[in-house]
Amino acid sequence: MTAKSYEHRRDWLEIKLRRTAEVFAIKLCSYAVMSNHYHVVLHVRPDIAEAWSEREVVERWSSLFCGTLFSQRFLAGEALSEQQWSILRRDIKCWRKRLMDISWFMRIVNESIARQANKEDRCTGRFWEGRFKSQALLDERALLSCMAYVDLNPIRAKMAISPEESDHTAINYRIKMLTEGISDCPGLEKFVGTTEHAIGIPYRLKDYLALVDWTGRCIRADKRGSIPDQLPPILRRLDFDTRAWLVLTTEFEMRFQSRVGSEHISRRIDSGDQAMKSSASRNPL
Repeated sequence: MTAKSYEHRRDWLEIKLRRTAEVFAIKLCSYAVMSNHYHVVLHVRPDIAEAWSEREVVERWSSLFCGTLFSQRFLAGEALSEQQWSILRRDIKCWRKRLMDISWFMRIVNESIARQANKEDRCTGRFWEGRFKSQALLDERALLSCMAYVDLNPIRAKMAISPEESDHTAINYRIKMLTEGISDCPGLEKFVGTTEHAIGIPYRLKDYLALVDWTGRCIRADKRGSIPDQLPPILRRLDFDTRAWLVLTTEFEMRFQSRVGSEHISRRIDSGDQAMKSSASRNPL
């Protein structure tokens, strides 16, 4: 046992996740930074990356890496020859793809935290136990299931008793921003409701908060309670089976492996868009 606290590293990771998502064309739907691992639900947004100008791609990549001699000269306003432009445009095409690639996203987050932790510990070598694991979420039902699963991690681990007190989670951050009258949370995907053609999480934030609160009450070991007479709007709209929903939000990783969609959910309950849930672990975080 050691008396040293590593709680501050959870702050490092939460901040790094949000800042990296601001640079990438990848948004955070949900995340939970635990004591020795973390979970994150990601939404890849190629529409954002495709809308960036060449300069914006270079600026974003340069905020993460040094770039190349030609990209540095380009940002400095220096003239480039036709051949140099050809080489730079080739790099820009590559960087644009990388800025919407989950593996690059996770690499930047994890390597940054590893460097900080190793510097603090005055050591070298591997920090994380292994490469992150991922599951593809194939539809809205899988997305909601996984988001709730992730947001409720601290409650299930008895680290908190409510979403409002669940530090280092996306739902806690959203609630804080909401109470401050801020609708946009930097780095996080937006709840767009049923707005036509809008890209984001296709529900209202208040419905999701009600859903998570209801689910949290049902799965608390010390206060299971009873199922409310009237379920939250999201459950009614998607026609969730209550027993299936509770299984999904308490046993998500156990029940599913690489791909998750409605057909997989229905098939596995009897024996949660294109987002990504990723986990990485190491002691201590």
